[in-house]
Amino acid sequence: MKALFLGLFSTCMMLGGLSAAAFADDPPRDRTQFGSNITVGPDETLSDVTCFGCSVRVRGHVATDVTVFGGSVIVEDQGEIGGDTTVFGGDLRLDKGADVKGGLTVFGGKIRRDPGATVGGDITNFAGMGWLFLIFGLPFAFLGAFVFFVVWLIRRLVRPAVPATAQA
Repeated sequence: MKALFLGLFSTCMMLGGLSAAAFADDPPRDRTQFGSNITVGPDETLSDVTCFGCSVRVRGHVATDVTVFGGSVIVEDQGEIGGDTTVFGGDLRLDKGADVKGGLTVFGGKIRRDPGATVGGDITNFAGMGWLFLIFGLPFAFLGAFVFFVVWLIRRLVRPAVPATAQA
């Protein structure tokens, strides 16, 4: 009887704790997309936003960072980013009234900033596609050269020795 009471009591306590967590205010959540654009609405708050092969449009509030690979970021009027914004292979546009608390970094794209937009951190722009080649292409070129060298070396070591020809 005591074991039944203890099991029932612990089950009620666990269900009560879970139901309290279910009714609590939701903290801002992260959003990550592959190939599908992300739009942060005017009344929406997100934590981290990460986008691969797509673009991000911020009309609301992003609590921390925005990171985009192969797309662009547009922060519209009253849009706010609480952390850093990083864009690889795309552009960044800040409209009038946009607010970025952290820094801006763009590799292989342009930054278009309205004078009414505010940025709290450093602004770094590596414009042009040459930076993308240095960051992504050059390591692959070295990897390709290394693989070529290994294949050449193995073929050279495995090749049978050619006997010397007899002199007449």
